[in-house]
Amino acid sequence: MSAFDDLSTALQYQIANTLGYSGLRPVQEASIGPILAGHNAVVLAPTAGGKTEAAFFPLISAMDTEDWRPVSVLYLSPIRALLNNQEERVIKLSGLVGRRAFKWHGDTSPGERKRFVADPADILLTTPESLEAMLMSPRVPTRELFAGLRSVVIDEVHSFADDDRGAHLSALMERLTRFCGRDVQRIGLSATVGNPEEILRWIQGSSKRASVVVDPKGQKKAPILALDFVQTLENAATMIKALHPGKKRLVFVDSRRVAEGLGHILKQLGVMTFVSHGSLAVQERRDAERAFEQGSDCVIVATSALELGIDVGDLDHVLQIDSPKSVASFLQRMGRTGRREGALPNCTFLTLKDKLVLQGAAILRLRDEGYVEDVRPSRRASHILAHQLMGIAVQSGGIARGDWWAWLDGATSFDGLEPSERASIVEHMVQSEILSESDGKLWLGRVGEKKYGRANFRELYAVFDVPRLITVRHNTEEVGTVDANFLATLDSDLEPGTFTLAGRAWEIITVEWGRGICVVRPAAAGRPPRWAGAPRHLGYQLCQAMRRILVEDAIHPAWSPRAQAVLGTMRAEHEFLRDEPSPLIESHGDITWWNFAGGAANVLLARVLEGELGGQCVSRNTSITLKGEAAVSAVRVRQVLAEMAGQGRPTREDALRHAQGAVRSRVSKFQPCLPERLLQDLLVESVLDVEGARLAVGGVNSR
Repeated sequence: MSAFDDLSTALQYQIANTLGYSGLRPVQEASIGPILAGHNAVVLAPTAGGKTEAAFFPLISAMDTEDWRPVSVLYLSPIRALLNNQEERVIKLSGLVGRRAFKWHGDTSPGERKRFVADPADILLTTPESLEAMLMSPRVPTRELFAGLRSVVIDEVHSFADDDRGAHLSALMERLTRFCGRDVQRIGLSATVGNPEEILRWIQGSSKRASVVVDPKGQKKAPILALDFVQTLENAATMIKALHPGKKRLVFVDSRRVAEGLGHILKQLGVMTFVSHGSLAVQERRDAERAFEQGSDCVIVATSALELGIDVGDLDHVLQIDSPKSVASFLQRMGRTGRREGALPNCTFLTLKDKLVLQGAAILRLRDEGYVEDVRPSRRASHILAHQLMGIAVQSGGIARGDWWAWLDGATSFDGLEPSERASIVEHMVQSEILSESDGKLWLGRVGEKKYGRANFRELYAVFDVPRLITVRHNTEEVGTVDANFLATLDSDLEPGTFTLAGRAWEIITVEWGRGICVVRPAAAGRPPRWAGAPRHLGYQLCQAMRRILVEDAIHPAWSPRAQAVLGTMRAEHEFLRDEPSPLIESHGDITWWNFAGGAANVLLARVLEGELGGQCVSRNTSITLKGEAAVSAVRVRQVLAEMAGQGRPTREDALRHAQGAVRSRVSKFQPCLPERLLQDLLVESVLDVEGARLAVGGVNSR
């Protein structure tokens, strides 16, 4: 007997005959028992390892044998592109036993939505933002629609858990349980995560079901890795053309701007190239991904969206321009290869700067050591709690002070907030007129309506800020969007502005700023566009791995001669690190503390040191430079750091005290909803690394 025998007879027949399976993959075998038993689960398997079927085979079997009524299964994705990619697959799986699936997101037409509401499908595929809009819409009978809900499947769960969207999703799951009146089963799917048990606790929420991590492990193939230094994007394009001709190559970049620049250069070199990123029109992305999937000698240049399990067919090679900022991201990207029998996973780094050679080397070092970053879900997401309070007020047509918390009770993302803190949020929002209270019910107040109530509460659907984007059109074709601020730098009466989008060059014909439309025609060349976005800090462990590489003599077999030369020079330049693990170096009146603590830790340490020493402290991922009064005496700096180490500082109280000075920009559009203490708390949690800062201070005098 195998787990396959526990599936419904009809599904067994269809898997063997319609899908043509000769057997199940290990993760599918391992998932059937727990999911059929109704357990909550986190299911782990590499990209293209069969996770979708691992979740849906047992769910569709239960749907078949227990006659579940629509909507019985909710599938949640972090991005629309993954929904589009999975739609056909889930429709096919549900159709094996005569059931239906439907996709609902921002591009779904009103007519399609109306037909679904009148005749719901068994499986609903959507995003958390679209789900929030459904819960708030008077046109969607949410209570009736989700009355039969039995299970929620969260794809790429690691990409949700440790940010605002994860806190939002945690709340939505609790609201859904109130609508359907039952303990809904929760299943998370992930390819790479360092602490799956914590993810499982996060998705558990108020659920009382048994829970399990499904990880078949098994022998992993040794990957083929290469780290090279190519100096310029033009050189990278030449290398990509020369490497693996006749093969399908996926090139990852870490910005839309680089994607556009590289895509345009590759096309000029005669390489069949497609570009995929979030600012392209839906049809542009679909056409690119479909053409790439069907091609054989071609390149697709993509941002991180394509690391989230989107199927673009069998890949031969993955290349990375520069380096991702985490081991988890690297493993996700490399995991796109090595699917076919006999094929090996592989990744080639083509780096443009010295420091990114070092960063790539550190990623490989941590991967060799078996390290993957932990995902740390928030348990004090006060700003998302404020967001949810407004959403529930709109959903309910006003909500009593004593009733709103029942909708969210049990949500993991709020279980670290005390009742008094929750009450302080309500009081602050009422006093700030974000909420009003009349007839015993809370509703959006004057300020709340202005900030969040426009365009049918569109600002409440999503928890993140969206910069103003201008839609780019060529004839009747929508190409994508560009940042309005970037476009303003090109909009001139002196000469037509040009830019690239979808890897093609465009000349501006006209910009209709009021309508948010830029009309273009093809051009010979153009500059890559810019989009707004805050830079991400490197983490403590990655920076420490960078330091270890600098103080060693070993050469990794993946390093090319050019990479070896760059790292050899960097080792010589950082020879001083061999004498002391965290030295203070005096130069030109400044003192630089080389602590390799990571950006989030060093931002905090810089502010604390300014408070102790005066002057100015400039933070980076690997160091802090003290200037002016702060750099008068290295002896005094060591003394202050030693005192801080003895006191176990910096503490969370230090972080709260310096939060405003450490954070230069808004971290959430819901900050105005928070009283001062919780606002400081949010800034600390969002931007600062107290633990890394404390480890850095403790390492100053260690040998």
